[in-house]
Amino acid sequence: MTNQNLGKAPYRRIATEEAFAPPEMIDIYRRMTTGKTLDDPGFNTMWGFYLSGTSERARFIIDGLEDMESQRLRHMDAAGIDMQILSLTSPGVQVMDKADAVSFARYSNDWLAEAVARHPSRLAGLAAVAPQDPAAAAKEIHRGVTELGLKGVIINSHTHGEYLSDPKFWEIFEAAEALDVPIYLHPMTPPKNMIEPMLDCGLDGAIFGFGVETGMHALRIITAGVFDRFPKLQMILGHMGEALPFWMFRLDYMHAATVRSKRYASMQPLERKPSDYLKENFYITNSGMAWEPAVKFTQEQIGEDRVMYAMDYPYQYDPAEVTALDNMNISDQAKKKFFETNATRLFKLD
Repeated sequence: MTNQNLGKAPYRRIATEEAFAPPEMIDIYRRMTTGKTLDDPGFNTMWGFYLSGTSERARFIIDGLEDMESQRLRHMDAAGIDMQILSLTSPGVQVMDKADAVSFARYSNDWLAEAVARHPSRLAGLAAVAPQDPAAAAKEIHRGVTELGLKGVIINSHTHGEYLSDPKFWEIFEAAEALDVPIYLHPMTPPKNMIEPMLDCGLDGAIFGFGVETGMHALRIITAGVFDRFPKLQMILGHMGEALPFWMFRLDYMHAATVRSKRYASMQPLERKPSDYLKENFYITNSGMAWEPAVKFTQEQIGEDRVMYAMDYPYQYDPAEVTALDNMNISDQAKKKFFETNATRLFKLD
């Protein structure tokens, strides 16, 4: 049931980038940040704040991540959200060593599947994997989808500064394409060799750094030829596509010019333009971007069938944003696609 204060809508509101964390993972992060066991200033700064801070925002986020029952459902009802697609919060297992990451990804997926089973009409989930071990990640995608009923894969951008554009990770793409499930490429803090100029002025997180780093990761995947090798693979970008839809003209022009120049051995010809891959191999969510002009532009350029609603709970929770998006000046058909049917189709929801 949606909150009556928001009115009855002729669609279900499905929020597609919503985070959770088992308490055990929060404990792992607390030990890692307290002991500074990871040489990653972005992780240590962000999670050090959330876990040691006493601010209202820090407490709200930790409580929201861990709760899969009354509080989460109550917040969903208050915002008129009918279903959440849940992902293990960034950076997930990708800051752990290989053995721990593989083990905890399995644990987290089991924990998530149990929560979904308790609330099947309200929750669905994406499988966490450990890119540190691509073969194990591919196996966990298969287990998560075929045994646990999870609806796709969550990967929180880089893994110890390494990117999925490296062919050593491509077993992950192969597994997702074979099972016809999407990979959500979600942000994490930029790696050590990228973050310092942003960290110095407070621009390292969701305000800017997340989008820059994740947008670059998506472009690395495109320009590496991943979608020429796996043409049916579908990926998801949040936060209005990490700005890439707004750069398509320049991306196409400069990619072609760079290929012709033969300046970089890594920049080889592709079968299609970069914008074609964005339009045919990516879905875009508006997580954190409850802004009608951006939603409408992306629908016009990427396609109404490829833009989905997301709230970014608990990192961004404002029920008024739902009302604003309900009131967008777009067709009823486009609005239903945005809130419901695109997600239903992509995630194969019952």
